[in-house]
Amino acid sequence: MSTLYMNAKKEDIADMVIFSGDPWRVNVLKNYLDDVKHIDFKREFNTYTGFYKGVKITVTSTGIGAPSAAIAMEEMYQCGMKVAVRMGTIMSLIDDTLGDFMIPVGAVRKECTSDTYVDKSYPAVADFDLVNCMNESVRTAGRKHHNGISATLDGFYSQMHDSKFSLEQNKDMSKIFDEMKSIGVCGLDMESSLILTLGRLMNVKTAIVTLVTVLENLKDSLKGTNRSEAEDLLCKVVLDGLVNFSKREG
Repeated sequence: MSTLYMNAKKEDIADMVIFSGDPWRVNVLKNYLDDVKHIDFKREFNTYTGFYKGVKITVTSTGIGAPSAAIAMEEMYQCGMKVAVRMGTIMSLIDDTLGDFMIPVGAVRKECTSDTYVDKSYPAVADFDLVNCMNESVRTAGRKHHNGISATLDGFYSQMHDSKFSLEQNKDMSKIFDEMKSIGVCGLDMESSLILTLGRLMNVKTAIVTLVTVLENLKDSLKGTNRSEAEDLLCKVVLDGLVNFSKREG
């Protein structure tokens, strides 16, 4: 039987799943795979399964935010997922980090979707073996990585970036940035804490691999060729990291 939103069947999904927020980034990922099968592109969920260096991997999208990421996690878990990696971009709160990788060991749960699964006191923590494999993959690619704590928020235009409406409402985004920096948060996104929390609850080995594409409140960003080349490298880093992890797991 196919899942409700992603139209996926257990026999079509690999044990290892890469989640990308952007459905179109999945098309970049799938170009690295051999023997690719397109499962479906339904709503924000674009899903392929194929092989990378002999390892079977599913790549799919979640869209933006924790609620749709929870649907993707639930339906991939229904299909037998055992390893999950969220691959995406992050807003860094540390200057001079554009183009660096952030592979957090944990995330602050400032989104609300994970609250529907477990009390807020439950930590959103990555699988350390998987994190180490991703660190190694980044180092092999000759790039810099940061293993800190990220935070996941629900509101992009109400918490992360000024908009016409937020300015009319006199919202001061700097208070959020200052609060997060005061507790050592290195970056902000909209999915990671949900994915880490569900991964732990599901006993699925889970990690987050993100590329810094913008700084706080979009005061600076990667643009043009620099961004497209960095996002392509992000895809390769995660795929190679999963191959390394597969070898270690035997």
